[in-house]
Amino acid sequence: MQTETLKKPPYLVIAILFFGAFVSFLNNSLLNVALPTIMIDFDIEYSAVQWLATGYMLVSGVLIPVSAFLITKFKNRTLFIASMVIFTLGTALAAFAPSFTFLLIGRMIQAAGSAVMGPLLMNVMLVSFPREKRGAAMGIFGLVMITAPAIGPTLSGYIVEYWDWRVLFEMILPFAIASVVLAVFKLENLMETRNPSLDVLSVILSIAGFGGLLYGFSMASSEGWDDVAHVLAPIIVGAIGLVWFIVRQFRLEEPLLDLRVYKYPMFALGSIISMVNAAAMFSGMILTPAYVQSVRHISPLDSGLMMLPGAIVMGLMSPITGKLFDKFGPRVLAFTGLAITAYSTYLLSNLDLQSTYMYIIVIYTLRMFGMSMVMMPIMTNGLNQLPTRLNPHGTAVNNTAQQVVGAIGTALFVTIMNSEATKEGAKLVAGMDPAQLADPVAQSLLQQQSLLHGIQVSFVVALVVTLVALVLSLFLKRVNVSPEDVARIEAEGK
Repeated sequence: MQTETLKKPPYLVIAILFFGAFVSFLNNSLLNVALPTIMIDFDIEYSAVQWLATGYMLVSGVLIPVSAFLITKFKNRTLFIASMVIFTLGTALAAFAPSFTFLLIGRMIQAAGSAVMGPLLMNVMLVSFPREKRGAAMGIFGLVMITAPAIGPTLSGYIVEYWDWRVLFEMILPFAIASVVLAVFKLENLMETRNPSLDVLSVILSIAGFGGLLYGFSMASSEGWDDVAHVLAPIIVGAIGLVWFIVRQFRLEEPLLDLRVYKYPMFALGSIISMVNAAAMFSGMILTPAYVQSVRHISPLDSGLMMLPGAIVMGLMSPITGKLFDKFGPRVLAFTGLAITAYSTYLLSNLDLQSTYMYIIVIYTLRMFGMSMVMMPIMTNGLNQLPTRLNPHGTAVNNTAQQVVGAIGTALFVTIMNSEATKEGAKLVAGMDPAQLADPVAQSLLQQQSLLHGIQVSFVVALVVTLVALVLSLFLKRVNVSPEDVARIEAEGK
């Protein structure tokens, strides 16, 4: 890898990478709102259409662990162009797909192209800025990482309501092509490469481990935990594959994913907090739309608009948080952010059938405000403790962990929501007059109250998870980035 940082940040290169990453990250969150429309268009069941989301996550999940190897072996220019070309081809196939099969293949090709984008951009940022200025730089990176997925549902809701779902891909396509053209003519190489050996068995174990866990937990939310073929068997295979993969990485001189990054305490603690926080974040992404659309029957467009202020706040706060991190360190920011997140999660657990539209917007926006103060500071602080050669592995570990925890968190919260809703429904039915049960209005109210209870309990669990992260944040310490300490970190890492 190149020297610790470049003398002058290559702003044009970073801008091109940001543009490409924004396009690919935006695409990730566009499709969820459109799934019901796609079901109708292709005359398929939910079990089939959900593969557009599950398949994308699976491909990303198994490719991200390999990103450290790819970033180390290939020049950043080559890797970015290849990734964006693959992403563009997938987008074109999805936009003009004559059948659901082609749409799914296009979606998976998109995932293959975008999987390495986050780790690549993060590594370029790490070599472009000195450690004492990384907070502000990573704050700008967070702007892309957070804002693009956050505005996705709002944009998607508008397009699905007034246009065709294919527009979701058609509007991405020219921007994807533009990023490829810009990269071909203007992108420079910033990072030195070496020629690491690829351990094929590690790749196989990585696919089996992470792929099995991601598939099993993502299917649990729709198929139920007693499904052997789609849930239990993949989780068991994934767990065995993951344990084997971890043991093997510690034995190899050149591991596919160097898990020795966890010997650095602030990286390890930051990684754990970010995983716990990711689980809490996914709870909001799953439970809030369920409440808004299924309990309150608010339209997809209005649901998307409801989340827009939160997205804007996160976007505005990300660079500010980065600068505050450079000044105050991670503990104050993480603790404050998690305290706000915990309070807003408590408020979400108390939503009822009479909660106003504006009240929901305020709570959700407050929660996003809290979360905007957590992720980037703790990740940046952790990466500051790593020697430069371990940067690709640190970013790959963080991204992989968040993917897996996201799948587990989603499955957990959906399971809790459904099981508690079923229990509450049975309780309410037992206390009702049989004549009331024949009334469609009463049936609708029964379903609303049951699901509302399930969502409330799930948010209580999310609150507990957030409080765990809050306690852990008290143990965060600012990594010293003085020239002497940086030199020591680099020397120890060789």
